[in-house]
Amino acid sequence: MDELLKQKIPPYIYSRQNSIKLILWTAFFALVFINIYKPFNSPSWYPVSEFKFFVFSSLVILTGVLVVVISRIIMYHRGKKHDITAGRYGVWILLEILCMSLFYTIYTLSLNPEREWLSAFKESAINTSLVLLIPYFVLHLLFAYQEKESRLRELEEGNAETTRKQEVISFYDEKNELRLSVRRDHLLYLESADNYVCIWYLNKGQLAKFMLRNSLKNMEEHLASTNILRCHRSYMVNFDQVKVLRREKDGIYLELGIEKVPDIPISKTYSEKATHWFMTWSS
Repeated sequence: MDELLKQKIPPYIYSRQNSIKLILWTAFFALVFINIYKPFNSPSWYPVSEFKFFVFSSLVILTGVLVVVISRIIMYHRGKKHDITAGRYGVWILLEILCMSLFYTIYTLSLNPEREWLSAFKESAINTSLVLLIPYFVLHLLFAYQEKESRLRELEEGNAETTRKQEVISFYDEKNELRLSVRRDHLLYLESADNYVCIWYLNKGQLAKFMLRNSLKNMEEHLASTNILRCHRSYMVNFDQVKVLRREKDGIYLELGIEKVPDIPISKTYSEKATHWFMTWSS
């Protein structure tokens, strides 16, 4: 229980926007509450028509809600500098109830001096608790739901941004300088050539090659989280482009189904991994 009371409340509870919502909703609820439920012996306040009672009660409610306005302004500025724990927040709400109860008690006694003050305060405390706690409870549920939706949207947008970035494959030379960026769906395969790596890709529908000074081993590490997989001592293939895996007497080959692109061999060292990868991603 102590740990729960020491936990920090989420900043969205006392943010500027949500504080304004809480004040307006509390004022509206209090106005409806006092005109329908008629607490504090309010019908005896003014021997007037329903409409005039509504006008007078509105002024009283707005004056009482001023307590909430002042309280939330103080909370907003304090929350910027200090953490507000659940325990302190609970005490804060109790103080709001106490202050409003005193206000309505004084107002009731000023209109009806014959009433006993303790009885008037008790009634004011009960009704003020309803006026504040009901809208507070509803709004805190709403704030929590909106915060959850906001975080989900941020997560989805972040995933979309990550996916977008992953659609482009960047290649760096041995000095870690960016030399080439290719859309993943245009990249075909990589071929080792001494101290270079030949990057084969499609450019305007035509087969193109870029020579990068680096090793295939470094490329394998760089592309470890992609579908570009090592299948041979001299080759890495974009498995998004592989159409056919063919087994011949002399070994296994990958067909990309693109004109002028040769079949890519799979060596025994990589055969199990490459075959499994192709069967997994092609299903």
